[in-house]
Amino acid sequence: MSADVEHLKKIADRLRVDVIEMTSEAGSGHPGGSLSSADLMAVLYFGGCMRHDPENPQWEDRDRFVLSKGHVAPVLYAALAESGYFPTEELLTLRKLGSRLQGHPVRGKVPGVEMSTGSLGQGLSMACGIALAGKMDGKDYRTFCLLGDGELQEGQNWEAAMFARQYGLSRLIAIVDRNHLQITGDTEEAVGLNPLPEKWKAFGWNVIVIDGHDIQMIIDAIERASEPSDRPTAIIMETVKGKGVSFMENNVAFHGKAANEEEREIAIMELTGGSE
Repeated sequence: MSADVEHLKKIADRLRVDVIEMTSEAGSGHPGGSLSSADLMAVLYFGGCMRHDPENPQWEDRDRFVLSKGHVAPVLYAALAESGYFPTEELLTLRKLGSRLQGHPVRGKVPGVEMSTGSLGQGLSMACGIALAGKMDGKDYRTFCLLGDGELQEGQNWEAAMFARQYGLSRLIAIVDRNHLQITGDTEEAVGLNPLPEKWKAFGWNVIVIDGHDIQMIIDAIERASEPSDRPTAIIMETVKGKGVSFMENNVAFHGKAANEEEREIAIMELTGGSE
């Protein structure tokens, strides 16, 4: 698998700009976790790491992507629009009355959205069902599931983790956006997750820990996770909430708060180097 790392970095920042513009225009939304996930989304949708076709969203042999942390829908919508599933101009309708771009993704409304998500802790269970169906049908597609670290405090995730190992869902790849912040603050001060890699290992999963902002490491991790195995794989990405925007980085206030007009201009300037 070959990918232009520098090109993917630029795409990731393009997705970040979209997130800032969308949420600022809406006056609401969740920029923090969207920004920390942008590098992954660039790799999946533009790096040849995920099999998909914008011209045929229901292609039977496509890889599936489940956004378990549905509140970061802005970065998913940005990736879908920028890769051709719908016009990029539509991004600015986020959360507006009559828009199909709801605050959380809805299956059947937006091409490329596999599952309706937003009630945290449920996405991995959905992904297990999709992966099991593929296995039973003899398909080789992979199922990717992006989880927030805070939502791992929901017990249903660990039921799903047990299920996935029990049924040998080796084409299932769970990806954790480990930015260490949730709406109330530090994850470890809410319900601690450490040691997180050891938890996944105890449930029988292969585990890969990476820097979630290193494009090449993301590519390599997905390649490793796609190798033949008898068990599912969890990729734990160490990330920075609000990545790329100085005043949003590691700032829990921007978990679910949009930038105002002045902040929007500063954020876009930082992300583009003043080129827009």
